[in-house]
Amino acid sequence: MNELCKKSAVQVVRLLKSGEVSPEDLLDAAFARIEAVDAQINALPILCFERARKQARNLKKPDSPEAGYLYGLPIAVKDYNDVGGVRTTYGSPIYREHVPGVSDATVARLEANGAIPIAKSNVPEWAGGHTFNPVFGTTLNPWNLNMSVGGSSGGSAAALATGMVWLATGNDLGGSLRIPASFNGVVGLRPGPGVVARGKRLQPFDSLWVEGPMGRSVADVALMLDAQAGHDLGDPFSFPSPERSYSETLNSSGCPKRIAFSRDLGVVHVSKQIAGIAETSVLKLHDAGIEVTEEIPDFNGVLEAFQTLRAILLGSMMGPLLEKHRSQIAPEIVDNVERGFSVTPELLFEAERIRWRLFQSMMDFFETHDYLICPAASIAPFSVEQRYVKEIDGFPCETYIDWFSITFAVTMTSCPVISLPCGFTESGLPVGLQVVGRPRSEGALLRDSTRLEELFGLKDRLPIDPVG
Repeated sequence: MNELCKKSAVQVVRLLKSGEVSPEDLLDAAFARIEAVDAQINALPILCFERARKQARNLKKPDSPEAGYLYGLPIAVKDYNDVGGVRTTYGSPIYREHVPGVSDATVARLEANGAIPIAKSNVPEWAGGHTFNPVFGTTLNPWNLNMSVGGSSGGSAAALATGMVWLATGNDLGGSLRIPASFNGVVGLRPGPGVVARGKRLQPFDSLWVEGPMGRSVADVALMLDAQAGHDLGDPFSFPSPERSYSETLNSSGCPKRIAFSRDLGVVHVSKQIAGIAETSVLKLHDAGIEVTEEIPDFNGVLEAFQTLRAILLGSMMGPLLEKHRSQIAPEIVDNVERGFSVTPELLFEAERIRWRLFQSMMDFFETHDYLICPAASIAPFSVEQRYVKEIDGFPCETYIDWFSITFAVTMTSCPVISLPCGFTESGLPVGLQVVGRPRSEGALLRDSTRLEELFGLKDRLPIDPVG
């Protein structure tokens, strides 16, 4: 493995800006690593090397004001995000040959900050927790090629874990960024709504879907968030980035004093294996002097409310597409879109009341606690042959997304949440924790997560070569 591929994004950007390595050096290293590894895991099915070379040649000097946060750093872009002049399929045969003319708001800001997209990462068809689609097939977990990478940011997570890129985009509706981070042993941040501007393809007034950074460490994720955050006129929820960068915030002193831990938030099924690993990990925090309680907010009714609001979102976004291309859309997505058509006013009112109540409960919680911590996935990575998870320790999953309700329950809080690697199963598969912070506290969450990351001691395990 090339030594550059082993370095963190923070280290590589420092080398770029000092002139010790060039963007072309990094492109060469990334291209060689992709060629050596991706045939085994299928994480980056769309490559844009020529575009990347051209972009690198057009970069200003590293000490220029236009250098941005990521000057010349190659990244992977999830195939739900448009990159100008590059195929973007959304995992759907309907868009198999689709080539957008311009990058969406999320990617455009990254490019303005010096990022160079070199590949599109694989995704499920439209949405889901397992990365496979009829256009490019299935992405395999590099820790065990027989297992799923999760989804929907599965290609991004696997590319990071194997050192094909230093940073990758993710997005998250019900856990699409946090689950792959957990399944692949990387870090993923779901920021609060409005931190990262979204593209015009998304419903502009939805607060469930957010864009966020993925990396191999908290510091790398903070650097990427600096390059992503900010206001865009096309996204009415977006707001200006903070005066102090997220990376600078990491240098502040601080450590959580009081957290609450829950194995299951009191409303979901979590496998005994995952709950046990999560609990053991949290004991490390207790041993480090952090007070741990079980005083969690009230999540009752949140799962049903999320299902209702998600159905409305998919119905509004995909209703017209379903009318024209029903036979080319996965049956699970068809069912979800049609569920949106059947939502009654009473169901909508109740969903919004539950979300309202949950938010108030979260604010009460933060009066006495710094963070809420729970597992980032209800199960360990499952067989790649399964279309979706149907049961957890004997408890049946009624829908194809029930198995990741531990993450979509947290989505409903609108709070920033980071997925951190915390341990491994007996068979060597990664396990992650969700750390949920106060609204608009991404900087503090990242700062304190560096301390938790040190206590868990896993970040130096990456990158890896795929394990058969």
